[in-house]
Amino acid sequence: MELVITGGTVVTPEGVFEADIGIREGRIAAVGQGLSGRRRMEAQGRLVTPGGVDVHVHLQYRVGGLDTADDFASGSRAAVLGGTTTFLDFVETRPGQTMLEALQSRRQQAEGQSVADFGFHMTIQPPDLENIDQVAGVVEAGCPTFKHYMAYGFCLDDGQLLTSFRALAAAGGMALVHAENWDVIRRLIAESLEAGQVHPRMHLRCRPAAFEGQAAGRALDLAELTGTPVYLFHVTCVEVVERLAAARSRGLEAWGETCPQYLCLDEEVFERLGPLPICSPPIREKAQQQSLQRALLRGDLQVVSTDHCPFSSAQKQVAADFSRVPGGIPALESRMMLVRNLPGMTLPRWVDVCCTTPARVMGLTRKGRIQPGCDADLVIWDPLARRTLGPENLHENVDWSPFAGIPVRGVPETVLRRGEVVVSEGRLVAEEGGGVFQERRLGGSEGQED
Repeated sequence: MELVITGGTVVTPEGVFEADIGIREGRIAAVGQGLSGRRRMEAQGRLVTPGGVDVHVHLQYRVGGLDTADDFASGSRAAVLGGTTTFLDFVETRPGQTMLEALQSRRQQAEGQSVADFGFHMTIQPPDLENIDQVAGVVEAGCPTFKHYMAYGFCLDDGQLLTSFRALAAAGGMALVHAENWDVIRRLIAESLEAGQVHPRMHLRCRPAAFEGQAAGRALDLAELTGTPVYLFHVTCVEVVERLAAARSRGLEAWGETCPQYLCLDEEVFERLGPLPICSPPIREKAQQQSLQRALLRGDLQVVSTDHCPFSSAQKQVAADFSRVPGGIPALESRMMLVRNLPGMTLPRWVDVCCTTPARVMGLTRKGRIQPGCDADLVIWDPLARRTLGPENLHENVDWSPFAGIPVRGVPETVLRRGEVVVSEGRLVAEEGGGVFQERRLGGSEGQED
């Protein structure tokens, strides 16, 4: 073997144990005791986990005429410094462009820039329904997951969702859903503005949890009707958790993710940071935050991703009212540290929700696990190191963090991407462009050969 990581405490969803990890040709070759190789990397007193997998990221993305602060280079640097070695972003078609052309164009943007490995979800907007027969080709090209918005001006109504879900079921794809009730949101925003209520806290008031739950229920019902696997993005409230748990109990192939901002913050953040933490769905009340933490621990939510969509403080503060603030926050680098420090979080559950389950659900068959045949994406953590998060020690291309002031214990020390050290002693040592596009297949087994 080319490299053996020795003496570390390996963390997997199944347990925590002392073991060596042998690496050959960028993959894990063996996990056991007394392994030998040409080089050794000592991990005594350290935790060794799979590389993090963030399946919900927006880099080099335009929102309402503004470009996100992170491109593929800066965002991926922050990702690996936080222990995330693979991310999934999004593709949207332009007028006259096929889905495959859009996928290839987006892939070319990331290649040569991204330090982390990467892949994409295809977005289905109303004009794309005219070319819904292209879905099968996109699945075959290694992009089997398709995002659907139930909010904003490009949202899909239930009939359009039905059309898309049927096409995905036939092609072997999965539906990803941003679930909100856009009609209710628009009416509440209009009433707030008419009354002169423009404070950022009104962003939360105009997006009631009950109607996030109602929208999620509609999406789950459509998935059940069509036999389509479904994944609910950025769950913020118990109203969605209950519907998701009920659907899964009926045998529906369904998953739910939440995000660090919903697990670690509550509505107080609008009083403290004004428009900066505006994102959709919104950060909610303390009781919702605590309910989400419990749902994650008991398995009613299965994944923690970030919905990383960063804007500078200047970009976030140009609007006169809450409804015009670009939505999104930076979280890509902080995610794994924050989740590790949640109340009641165990080491195996931490790895499961941040690495193993997101990789499995999204068809990243060689990611998220420490077992022979998987890519040698590994993070060596100093479990005793302490850090107080803030823009001064985070690397997203922004001048603020919603998590500033939160103390964490346990920080990434060394990060390997397919056996190559990309972070050493907490510092980036890799050049841009080493990340590789990941073709994905749903339903595969971890570590399988291509």
